[in-house]
Amino acid sequence: MEHIAYLDNSSTTKPSGLAVEYINRALEYDWGNPSSLHGIGIQAETAMYEARETVAKSIGAEPGEIIFTGSGTEANNTALLTLLKSKKRGGRIITTAVEHPSVLETAKRLSEEGFEVIKLKPENNGVVALESLKAALTPNTVLVSMMLVNNETGAVMPVKESAELVRKTVPAALFHCDAVQGYGKLEINAQKLGVSLLTASAHKIHGPKGIGFLYCKKGVRLNPLITGGGQERGLRSGTEPLPLIMGFAGAVKELEKPKDGLIRQQELFDYTKKLMLQTEGVVINSPDGCLPYILNISLPGYRSEVLLHFLESRGVYVSSGSACAKGHGSYVLTEMGLDRRLADSSLRISFSRYNGKEDADRLYAALLDAKKQIRKAN
Repeated sequence: MEHIAYLDNSSTTKPSGLAVEYINRALEYDWGNPSSLHGIGIQAETAMYEARETVAKSIGAEPGEIIFTGSGTEANNTALLTLLKSKKRGGRIITTAVEHPSVLETAKRLSEEGFEVIKLKPENNGVVALESLKAALTPNTVLVSMMLVNNETGAVMPVKESAELVRKTVPAALFHCDAVQGYGKLEINAQKLGVSLLTASAHKIHGPKGIGFLYCKKGVRLNPLITGGGQERGLRSGTEPLPLIMGFAGAVKELEKPKDGLIRQQELFDYTKKLMLQTEGVVINSPDGCLPYILNISLPGYRSEVLLHFLESRGVYVSSGSACAKGHGSYVLTEMGLDRRLADSSLRISFSRYNGKEDADRLYAALLDAKKQIRKAN
């Protein structure tokens, strides 16, 4: 197969070898229902518990604090929508204007149900200032939701400091963190981070699609979105998708130490950024200090979608902003104060441990060809 430069890893990643091996093992040997009381069911339950232990250990949590979900999106929905069945209706929910749609759309629903929703605007570097959160906190604040890493720019949010501020100011409020883009790349210890709830997804770390988790700190009570057989502590009923759960654990076991990954990745990020800056007209949108797995650029005068398809024809795969936006303009860049021409021409380059400098070289060559062959828009 011809080599391609796959640089869309924030959308999804190629499953790792161990993830695939664990999925196949579950399909072939551990195929029983974990809720069944006979030997085949107990074998499946044991495999599931071991997988839960592996995932829990990756964030310094207890196995009982991990609730497997169908995706990071479902985990985010579960974390926020638990308020619908609480006695806190009408309370204040604070989030940011640059969250993933699964948080923003859920917050919108809560607003329609009578909650007061405050969306904090980021600074020009894409990071929400701690002072903005401090000013928004009120005694009736019931939940704060802040992502760890922005999925379009790689901006790293002050989650630990924000959680500490919330804990000191409104101790009863929940603090939720969408850690989907930071999980497996940054050192995460849920207890030290100080969050009540944290979400992650397997397919961002070379695991399978269709499986994520919600960390729910011991003592925090949630209300289920899906009811029925009482699986996942009654918070996510339905027969557990053991092949996906085991695939998740396989991907976790193959993760490199975050510190080692960041050193390697920073080198590739800097190399790619240097090439982009050598391309006349390219503007770097990702801020200094961003997670070096995401590099957001713009080429004003060239529409993102046109550039994306041209690059694809050269074997280079990137995103036009967030994959979840499906071609719509980037609200994240707009909230950062970038003008429309930059937002409309943005590309997100996102790396994984399988990328190297040859991928950056191929991207650079393809962009130079694009500038020569694509007619510039007005």
